[in-house]
Amino acid sequence: MTVPTQPTVPTGPQTHILDNPAWASLSGVQADLGETTSRAGRYLPTVSPFGAVSDPTDPLAWADLAGLIAPGGGVAMTAEPDDIPSDWEDRDPTPGVQLVPTDALVTGPFAGAVELGADDASEMVDLVTRTRPGPFFSETHRMGRYLGIRSEAGALVAMAGERLHPPGWTEISAVCTDPGYRGRGYARALVGAVAHEIFARGESPFMHAAASNTSAIELYLRMGFVIRRTVDFHYLRPIRG
Repeated sequence: MTVPTQPTVPTGPQTHILDNPAWASLSGVQADLGETTSRAGRYLPTVSPFGAVSDPTDPLAWADLAGLIAPGGGVAMTAEPDDIPSDWEDRDPTPGVQLVPTDALVTGPFAGAVELGADDASEMVDLVTRTRPGPFFSETHRMGRYLGIRSEAGALVAMAGERLHPPGWTEISAVCTDPGYRGRGYARALVGAVAHEIFARGESPFMHAAASNTSAIELYLRMGFVIRRTVDFHYLRPIRG
């Protein structure tokens, strides 16, 4: 099944802050959640697998990033294949899309949502492990505000929250629903509620999704998001001599 198409916002390479949102976040308000140099950064392993370089065409930036990675380790990144140096191993590149809102996006509070935090971390990790919307670790909740829905028995059955924070933008991420509770509009309600809070701060929401996750992409398009660009997600390891 192909990814639903929408008009994209034309930009040149590295001309918009959303072309390198992880670096804009790590070198800005989320610096305390990672390790950085003047040219590269990565999140703490308990927070996120993502890393970034300030300029993907700069060999010194890639060298800095390699210095932040423990032996045998790696980082998740969005990158153009031609920008990845030959002394890095590229494992399982995954096509994806980046989405931004249009004026058609309707947002608002959701009374059925509860705020999630450190006390809920193990349940959040368990829900993500079962539904696989993307990486989520024991301290990922520190990246932003998360909202969830609990069943009558108190189990966490759906959630969504914030991840990357480049200036003026906040990424909505970890959108997931327990299989037994799908079809109830929880994802739409939670994305709308998280986006509402982002707009209230004077920022704009954006999202990423794997190209294979067509049901999620179709939902976001129906809600009023538009595909800004295609991206490739990589898991990269420096090859050490």
